[in-house]
Amino acid sequence: MLQNKRIFITGGAGFIANTLIKHYISENEIIVYDNFHRDTLTSSEVAGHPNLTIIKGDVLDLELLTSSMKGADIVVHAAGIAGIDTVIKNPVRTMQVNMIGTANALEAARINGVKDRFVDFSTSEVFGSMAFKSTESDQTVSGSAGEARWTYAVSKLAGEHLAHAYYNQYKLPVVTVRPFNVYGPGQTGEGAIQIFIKKALKNETIHIDGDGSQIRAWCYVDDFVNCLIRCIEDPKAVGESFNLGNARAVITILGLAQTVARVLKSESQIVFDPPLSADIAIRIPSVKKTEEVLGFKAKVDLEEGVLKTAEWMKTLL
Repeated sequence: MLQNKRIFITGGAGFIANTLIKHYISENEIIVYDNFHRDTLTSSEVAGHPNLTIIKGDVLDLELLTSSMKGADIVVHAAGIAGIDTVIKNPVRTMQVNMIGTANALEAARINGVKDRFVDFSTSEVFGSMAFKSTESDQTVSGSAGEARWTYAVSKLAGEHLAHAYYNQYKLPVVTVRPFNVYGPGQTGEGAIQIFIKKALKNETIHIDGDGSQIRAWCYVDDFVNCLIRCIEDPKAVGESFNLGNARAVITILGLAQTVARVLKSESQIVFDPPLSADIAIRIPSVKKTEEVLGFKAKVDLEEGVLKTAEWMKTLL
């Protein structure tokens, strides 16, 4: 367990960061840097904690980012634009925040001499539309130019390459992580599970983009953060990329909607809408490397995760 560290988290108001903060805040100083576009933190039990400092700022502001990061031992760069709706509506901002924002975070870390760890959040979408048991060393895909779907993946992949360049050139202690469909209490935005659960709890119609045959592997946030902690603390993680996910919790999007409705005893109907953009047919990680290098295995299966997420969501309805 880390103690007496200064942990700086971009995108620190987000739901993954909020789970990480709960783990570290009693023994460490946490600085959250976020524009609060999405906000899980304000309503969290850690919001008023004496070890928490909140700085409202944008990762595109290099000067404020650099000064705010002063004295940090660990940087977790979780800020970014995500969600297919957002990406399609704002492709320019998506690329600016994900590429320039990551470049700024890395440069601020270099200027401030971050010694312990710099964790960069990439994405599982770098593996393209057919990602079956993808390993960390598999070829990444940049997609066809102009197709909205790949704006996000390419921007994250560029950030990942830059992070490893900082490791190779400046010996910045970088780790990149590729999250595979993380969900759970505190999630905001466009994640399928939390949207389906919200509809199911109200017995409202569940809408699926496309025919529902898309296959995903779902990772509960507590599992994800347990692996993230190892990426922060284990010296073997430095200089590496890791798939963070649960290869057991695999299901089609239609199957997910049906499971959510069944587990929550919902009367929701399921309807199909036209796909928003080029879709990803299958996305399942190989998690062999996280197990062999970090000793991590996901524990929470899908139905348990759905129930836990629904319990949290009931408190908001």
